[in-house]
Amino acid sequence: MIPVVPLPPAEEPHISAALTAGDVKVTSSFRGAAIVLYGGVFDPQRRPSDVVVVVRGPERPVRLVRKTRVAGVWLNSRPVVFEGAPGFYMAASTRPLSDIADFGTLRRLGLGVDHLKIEAPEEARVETRFGVKDVVVSRLGGDYLDWRRAVIRLKERARLYDTDPHGVRFVDPGLFRAEVRLPTEAPIGRYETEVWLFQDGEPVSMRTRTLTVEKVGIERWIFNFAHRAGWLYGFAAVAIALATGWVASSLFRRG
Repeated sequence: MIPVVPLPPAEEPHISAALTAGDVKVTSSFRGAAIVLYGGVFDPQRRPSDVVVVVRGPERPVRLVRKTRVAGVWLNSRPVVFEGAPGFYMAASTRPLSDIADFGTLRRLGLGVDHLKIEAPEEARVETRFGVKDVVVSRLGGDYLDWRRAVIRLKERARLYDTDPHGVRFVDPGLFRAEVRLPTEAPIGRYETEVWLFQDGEPVSMRTRTLTVEKVGIERWIFNFAHRAGWLYGFAAVAIALATGWVASSLFRRG
């Protein structure tokens, strides 16, 4: 009798990805950049798959005010500062995110601007409202969601937040590509890139890659000077402005 040898378990599906450039150099002539992310899906069973690419830039606080009318005069409200908001956020996918995974999964992973985690000022507690869990209740009260939407609108207008439901394309069976577009206003710092593989609505594999945006040349020196010695940078800027004004005034008097 021939013994039966059990087959080895099928290899788990996984994903691999790389960026065409890991560093972006910013000079005075910088007008944005486009970086290609490419990779492959490895699944011996060739099950239907979706790919989601998320790029998060360094966090930057966002300060907002609201126009309020008092005695017929429009005034700015007390400013509200949101901490923990990515300075840049892009989500690209093979299909709309809502077709790839359910609301809870997207919220848990923070995929898409609607599920982006932005800390509210002076958080007090979280509640379930209108059937949605984890709604932050702060001193903003019921207006919190309106303020949060305002943060996202401002970032979208500046082209710093973007969602592309068809931004990832399979160029060959198992091979995909996506394009990361950085605008001129892209913040300086380290960017985290997440590449997710979804099957049957569940994440089955994920890879991370790092992208660095940095100033070079005289721009880098000025940037470091301004951030490391802010008071001295301000003094130098005022001195240069006064000197420039004095020179211009002298030239006009001579003329």
